[in-house]
This record gives sequence, structure tokens and C-alpha cells, in this order.
Amino acid sequence: MGRPDKAARGAIAQRRTDAIDLRVAGVDWLTVGRKLAADSRINSDRVAYPQGYGIDRNNRGPEPPGDDQLINAACKDVRQALKERTTEQDEKADELRAVENLRLDHLFFVAYGQAVKDGDLPAIDRALRIMEHRARMNGLDRPNKTEIVTPLPPRAAS
Repeated sequence: MGRPDKAARGAIAQRRTDAIDLRVAGVDWLTVGRKLAADSRINSDRVAYPQGYGIDRNNRGPEPPGDDQLINAACKDVRQALKERTTEQDEKADELRAVENLRLDHLFFVAYGQAVKDGDLPAIDRALRIMEHRARMNGLDRPNKTEIVTPLPPRAAS
């Protein structure tokens, strides 16, 4: 089986969204699997879900997937959808971080210019604060090393 076409990918994305929505609503895994099954014989709505679980088996005609297969498919869908959403959020955060870095650049160059040209102490402080903010935002500061020491239990008298 090759890569799904654009329509099938859209239907799969919708199925994953539906799976998450059902889980958020408190629906158990087996019910999610049955509701999103391709085979109308096991689909809880008695209607074949487009690109539903077991679509390959349904197209070939043998028995529909069992409960364990439906549960595994629903779990896999939810995990994949959450992974994709996390990746999208990470990309958006990276874009926002880039924009914020540009803004900080503009502010820094103004403060730095005044600090260097005039020796203006408030401008020096402002430039340092901008640098600190940039370092925190980009994770440039090293975490403080914390040493955890656990006392040894007292020895028994011999």
C-alpha cells in the first residue's frame, strides 16, 4: 500500500481529530475505535467511517478488526495527532522567538548606542537587561549547578 492521496490524508487527519475529541469527552478507547471503524458491522453508528480503522481489511472483505486492533489503532491515532500538534506548536514558538529576537535587536541597538556614545548609565543598564532577557528567552544561560548531598546513615556500634 502506497502513500494515501490528498483526500485520504485529509480524512485521516479528520479521523485523528475526532479520536482526540472523543477521548477528551471521556469516551473509552474501544468505543473510540468502534465509532471510527471503516466496517459498518462494527461501527457504533452502523455507518462506515471514511478512512476508518480497518479500511484495508474492509475493502478486501474479510472479518473486521478485533477489539484489540481497534483500541491500538485509536491509541496510535491520538498519539500521532498529539505529536503533530506539538511539532506545529514548537514551529510557531520558534517563529515567535525569531520575531522577538528582531525586536530585541532594535531595542538593544538604541540602548547600546546611547550607552557607548554618551556613557549613559541608565542606557547601559537597559542594554544589559535586554541582553539578559534575550539570553533567558533563547536558553543561553547555564542552569545553576546544584549539588545534592545525602547524609550517610550512622554506622552501628561494633
